Amino acid sequence: MKRTGKLMVLSSVTVAPVVSGSVSAGAVGAGAVGTASAHGAPDTARGRLVSVVHLRTLSAREVAAELRGDEDGAWDAGAVRYGVDTYRVVYRTVDPKGRPTTASGLLAFPRNGERRLRTVSFTHGTELFKEDVASVSSEVWSQAPALTYASAGFAVVLPDYLGPGLGPGRQQWMDVPSETTTALDLLRAPDSYAPTIGRQLGRDVFITGFSQGASAALGPARALQEGADPRFRAAAPAPVSGAYAFRDVALPALLDGRADPKDGVIYTALALVSFNRLHHVYDNPGEVFRAPYSRTIEGLLDGTHTGQEVMARTPDTVDELLTAHGRALLAHPTGGPAAALRVTDGVCTDWTPQAPVRLYCAEGDEQAVNGNSEHCQASFRARGVEAPLVDLGTPDYGGSRHLGSQRAATTAVVAGSRP
Repeated sequence: MKRTGKLMVLSSVTVAPVVSGSVSAGAVGAGAVGTASAHGAPDTARGRLVSVVHLRTLSAREVAAELRGDEDGAWDAGAVRYGVDTYRVVYRTVDPKGRPTTASGLLAFPRNGERRLRTVSFTHGTELFKEDVASVSSEVWSQAPALTYASAGFAVVLPDYLGPGLGPGRQQWMDVPSETTTALDLLRAPDSYAPTIGRQLGRDVFITGFSQGASAALGPARALQEGADPRFRAAAPAPVSGAYAFRDVALPALLDGRADPKDGVIYTALALVSFNRLHHVYDNPGEVFRAPYSRTIEGLLDGTHTGQEVMARTPDTVDELLTAHGRALLAHPTGGPAAALRVTDGVCTDWTPQAPVRLYCAEGDEQAVNGNSEHCQASFRARGVEAPLVDLGTPDYGGSRHLGSQRAATTAVVAGSRP
């Protein structure tokens, strides 16, 4: 989670109406286009494009300059070989109850002339503000993974999840099933227009993600292994600094102060508010949140407030935020919270990866304590899978070791997977 809430929106956000006809290369390069089924009727198939907007064309030199110019800490541009084209897409998917909805995401392609491209799926960390995702924000933090992997020769897909970006409704935070469906459906989305610009996503998909996105990465890795889409195969999942053991490691660290106290406030609030949308946790916010936050916290976490606003309008400690009942629900989960956590924590305990997995973490991570990665490694080992724990040392990004781990791991992952 990045606290600044800074935002620089790209010109205008345009979603084209759904129209019949194919997507032309010229149209994709010029602006927004839509797709539909035969006879102009809207197609509700998962992964079907609603619109695509060409955002930027960057030369290799421009990519390198942007990566190195991040004011919070320069990104490694050593893997930059090609220029990059980026696209914002809106596509059809389903909500947690299986009902049709839409989500947005970013696609990035290298300007290297190759038709069939190996693909990277990157799932992002927690963002409090809807517009702090790669499809909308032009901050280097949001763009850097796409630019790094694409400029190294990969096609890149970055889902916004349900809610953030141009998606309707609120984010279903740490809900691995919906994170999985949005990631898989974004892999399917390029089929309708990529051939018109001479590109095709290859079968092997390198799956990585950071923080919240680390758990979100293991979801589609498992789904593809189990045959969710025979067109794609998960290759070498590489999650970074995840909260894989939310019940046994992450929550205790947030409650007892081993994690940064302010981060503890935000993450425990997100857990209670978000879990309550899918699993009954409380009838009234006052049951779990102290006044005055019981009157404001759900609104603060609706995606329309920047990270700075949320930080300013929440207390500095968990004890100031939670009632005794709210704290007890997180310390000893039962009912709805326990059900939510069984789903969240299943990313490392309920399956046996067949592709090699690497887990990345930074020493002394102040948000996702290292015990999460160690717990995940032990869970896989118990199922006969050795998942190396890659120590990123003590990277720093804007004063955060947690955020620094994303930057350091991006360099390490692209170096190990380069085409």
